[in-house]
Amino acid sequence: MWSGPCNPLPAQAQKKIAPTPSPSIRFNLENNNVESNSTPSMAVDVETSSAPTNTKESQYDENLKKKRKLTSPAWEHFKKMKVSGVMKAICDHCHKHLGAESKNGTKHLLDHIVVCPMIKQRDTRQMRLKANISSDEKYASLDTYHFNLEVSRYKLGRMIVLHEYPLSIVEYEGFRRYSNSLQPLLKVPSRNTIRADIFKMFKAKKHKLQRVLESNSSRVAIITDMWTASNQKWGYMVITTHFINESWVLQDRIMRFMYVPSPHDAENLGDALMKCFLDWNTERKLLTLTLDNCSSNNVMVNVMLDKLDKSLLLVNDKLLHMHCATHILNLIVKEGLENLFGSGVERIRESIAFWTTTPKWLEKFDESIRHLNIPCFKVLSLDIKTRWNSTYLMLSTALLYKDVFSRLRQREPQYRKLGPKLPSEEGWVLAKEMCERLKPFFLR
Repeated sequence: MWSGPCNPLPAQAQKKIAPTPSPSIRFNLENNNVESNSTPSMAVDVETSSAPTNTKESQYDENLKKKRKLTSPAWEHFKKMKVSGVMKAICDHCHKHLGAESKNGTKHLLDHIVVCPMIKQRDTRQMRLKANISSDEKYASLDTYHFNLEVSRYKLGRMIVLHEYPLSIVEYEGFRRYSNSLQPLLKVPSRNTIRADIFKMFKAKKHKLQRVLESNSSRVAIITDMWTASNQKWGYMVITTHFINESWVLQDRIMRFMYVPSPHDAENLGDALMKCFLDWNTERKLLTLTLDNCSSNNVMVNVMLDKLDKSLLLVNDKLLHMHCATHILNLIVKEGLENLFGSGVERIRESIAFWTTTPKWLEKFDESIRHLNIPCFKVLSLDIKTRWNSTYLMLSTALLYKDVFSRLRQREPQYRKLGPKLPSEEGWVLAKEMCERLKPFFLR
């Protein structure tokens, strides 16, 4: 038996042994640190016999050397092959054919990976970090996160709805550049695409609420409100439902916000309500229907009773129609204000209407505010005569600019032509007293 040093290599191979540096990582158990150093490792080159090689094998080796190694990360998602004599890159996910010649490069392949519809998730957690900042902004930490294109588009659509931005915001060049600077992987959708996303969100929310109403055992109370937009002269109706959930918590949800074509008579309004009830399957679970206190609504309820099954209503429809207490209170306040402060309020209303008619007059009013150094930035606005809270807001703002109205009365001949319609000193005193009386109710 051989007892000398173990040396399994032949003599010729030993001559070819040469030390080459190779990096290594060492974990220090004492201080829990990872140390990196360079330790020599032996590269062994064993010579073989100098017998002549086959000619075909040498040609095959030369062809392998001529082939370029595919080093781009794009080839992790593509296969390179010839199609009709042309080299193509075929996507592994959607099987789309893209150019794969050397002159084409790989940038278009990387761009396709970002927008490929078949790639549902992209794991970028090892490359991207997210800063988590505490509520008091004293501490911050870095964590990995996973970019999800669908989530980003959902939040973009929700932002547009929440802040009432126009759909065209997604086509603004500045917005696109800003979004790209935050997340280069986010491709900002077009106006039509984001519109479709918002409708998709609406349908999902509607379907969820329908399931809640169907599974809930309590009845629903419906409240409607109808108004005409001041800038469009179109009529709109909002329908709200109130119900008690399984935990005995009062819930309220908007079921419908819709445009109602004219004429706004009992027949049209009744048809609009019935369509909403049938769409939400609430006609069998109605508890009450609260409407404004006007004669047309009384007729509308009678029209709806002919279309509803009275046996499903409480006390044979005796409790269906409820008159809005807020609207009744508003009518009482409006009547009292007209009797007590009618002429004074009307004069102030006429002056505000004069200065807000055109941008030219409004600019002159703002210029007078600056000349008098009044530290207020509230905008003049007319009230809605049927809503006393809007009258309070109109008068409270006008009282701040009382000196402006007096100054313009002396300087503007066109304004002086209002004559007896100009607000008097007594009218301003009544307006101030009126605001003091209404302020406690408005704050509530």
